[in-house]
Amino acid sequence: MQRLPWMLCLCSVSLAAAAAPVATEVDKRIDADVHAVLRHTDTPGAAIAVFKDGRLVYRQAYGLRNRESHLPASVDTWFEIGSITKQFTAAAILQLQEAGKLGIDAKLATYLPDAPHASEVTLRQLLSHTSGLPEYLDGPDIEHVATRPATFDQLVARIKDKPLDFAPGSRWSYSNTGYLMLGRVIEMVSHEPYRQYVRTHLLEPAGMTDTFTVADEGRHPTMAVGYRHAQGKLERAPTIHDTFGGAAGNLVSTLDDLERWNRALMGGKIVSPADYALMATSVMTTEKGSAEYGLGLFVDSVEGQPRVGHTGGSFGFTTANEYFPKQGVRVIAFTNNGDNPEPGEMLTTAIFNELYPEIYAATRKPAAGEDVKMTTAARTTFMQLQSGNEDDSRFGSKLDAKMKAGLSARLAKQFSAFGVPTAFIFKGQRADGSVKWFDYLIQFGPGSMLKFGLGFDEAGKVVSLSFG
Repeated sequence: MQRLPWMLCLCSVSLAAAAAPVATEVDKRIDADVHAVLRHTDTPGAAIAVFKDGRLVYRQAYGLRNRESHLPASVDTWFEIGSITKQFTAAAILQLQEAGKLGIDAKLATYLPDAPHASEVTLRQLLSHTSGLPEYLDGPDIEHVATRPATFDQLVARIKDKPLDFAPGSRWSYSNTGYLMLGRVIEMVSHEPYRQYVRTHLLEPAGMTDTFTVADEGRHPTMAVGYRHAQGKLERAPTIHDTFGGAAGNLVSTLDDLERWNRALMGGKIVSPADYALMATSVMTTEKGSAEYGLGLFVDSVEGQPRVGHTGGSFGFTTANEYFPKQGVRVIAFTNNGDNPEPGEMLTTAIFNELYPEIYAATRKPAAGEDVKMTTAARTTFMQLQSGNEDDSRFGSKLDAKMKAGLSARLAKQFSAFGVPTAFIFKGQRADGSVKWFDYLIQFGPGSMLKFGLGFDEAGKVVSLSFG
């Protein structure tokens, strides 16, 4: 992508001096990494905040909130926060359980008897993305229809005749549909519109005065404009309609207001400490074990360190709100770029790595026993997959058939977005029956990485791929 000069515009002075300051050299490295991520992803603007043990240590805005008008982003700019909305929805459900108005282990049919598969899934499964409900935001028409108002019944009609993707509780698969249903449950049980419930029972108790929905974007003078790339060109993105995103992802906020939410949620002002612990504890599936997701929060790790939080993505924005409990560090990153891989999460990861370089360095050490020729072959295979011009003689017959049936094109689209690898790190070998796996960590720049594995049969053919 072409490097644009406005990408390097630093539009706000760090407020670190007003709090516990990050060391000067760390400050500089974070700043350099943010610029690198914005440049690498061709992202117009960003806003960043870092907290250590609840104290602000770094806050900056970068680039432009409106590219066409050359308006700078600031630390007070509003951004769409997308699926970070889900933790608000989850907290509302737990509030209603605490009030004795519902139970999360009850079937959805208890509250929405006419909903698809309502007698098969529980509220807990909806909260944890283990319900198996098909995705209402899927489909080639989604950008066209999602910008228009829709009723709950119209949204449900998109999936009502589809089967479950898997038996409830058996697996994990991210599902906006589950949160669509939960939003409606909140309305039925509380007798309040979802938007009003959130305002009265979540935002106001948390002291949040700068959080609204996408329906309010037009009246905010410093609202960021969302962008995304199409055919390699940066363009304005459409805005999902308030009624279409709803309880799955319709909120707009600022850095400071989202941190007010974090403190209120973790501090017992929204739900009880026991219920917050429930939100922040991964559920277990019957087939795959840990889902690495609790109730409205991802519960996973980065660089081998525990992480609790959520990312948000909409047509024109990606954001991340991540807490690292072992270090007591919170990193919030907002961007007005809706691409995948997500610039928002790249930023939070890059910043964590600069705060803890020794952890970052340890995870980049190659495992023992590396076969340099195999690593070279793996790198070549990956880069061929990125371009969609892989050597089919490398693959076993079944995988080769899948490649020719469309897998190659899908992988090229997904992998090409990462750009050129900057490091290809061997992480070990493993055996799965007759298949011998070679695992790697691919680095693409600050905060951008991909786990990648190749499985070989006894004849030396690639018969399986893993990535994520």
